[in-house]
Amino acid sequence: MRTIDHAGTYTLGDRQVRRLGYGAMQLAGPGVFGPPRDRDAALAVLREAVASGVDHIDTSDFYGPHVTNQLIHEALSPYSDDLVIVTKVGATRGADASWNPAQEPAQLRAAVHDNLRNLGLERLDVVNFRIHPGHLGRGDHSIADSFEAMAEMQTEGLIHHLGISNATPTQVAEARAIAPIVCVQNEYNLAHRDDDALIDELAADGIAFVPFFPLGGFSPLQSASLSTVAERIGATPMQVALAWLLRRSPNILLIPGTSSVSHLRENLQVADIELPNEAMRALDAIH
Repeated sequence: MRTIDHAGTYTLGDRQVRRLGYGAMQLAGPGVFGPPRDRDAALAVLREAVASGVDHIDTSDFYGPHVTNQLIHEALSPYSDDLVIVTKVGATRGADASWNPAQEPAQLRAAVHDNLRNLGLERLDVVNFRIHPGHLGRGDHSIADSFEAMAEMQTEGLIHHLGISNATPTQVAEARAIAPIVCVQNEYNLAHRDDDALIDELAADGIAFVPFFPLGGFSPLQSASLSTVAERIGATPMQVALAWLLRRSPNILLIPGTSSVSHLRENLQVADIELPNEAMRALDAIH
């Protein structure tokens, strides 16, 4: 039976999706490298997510590499018409599990074909170009050559919609000048709110914002404040952090990941959490 998602929906390209999705990164082995510790459990999480009403899944062929996409294919193919699979390109994995930039047009094209093959698709629903953190750092260097290559593959019909990840506002604007984007995926949470203005700008234009690391980089004091609010309303700190993101802006889509069915169910309960105004004030003060 599908759950009722009180968090509502938002537009992702030409589709309406529930705002609470699923991120597949944790299905790979330790360090997002190699096979999962328990393959059957990984398959069960994917099937439970879709059975519970999740209709967008975030993945990449550099998770594993290839592992999460192959698991998604095995667990969910043939895919439901209402399922949107969002992937990303821009990196490769070394034999030592290193993350290496792969931002050149030929590398991006190879990555798109890897995603198509391992997911068992003829066209990818949404592809984020992820600016690699080791590639000149997160700065305002031009991404024109890379994103023009992405737009070319969209024109060819290999990609339906484009997005961008780990990008500055300047790079988001540069990408949008080359081709329309449907989402931006950046680090953002209660403690790290550099993209506040960008989120509001994207919301005005109907573009989704997908935060990653919802609990990343919290100081001990910030973590303690979050835990206090969570205890007060009878939820976990992760649930409260995710609920705050849902309330922060209607264009925010969440992709919490897990390799556990029980943790998946806990994450999906976030849709039913209502944060009272006093809790929101306490959470806003964390920043």
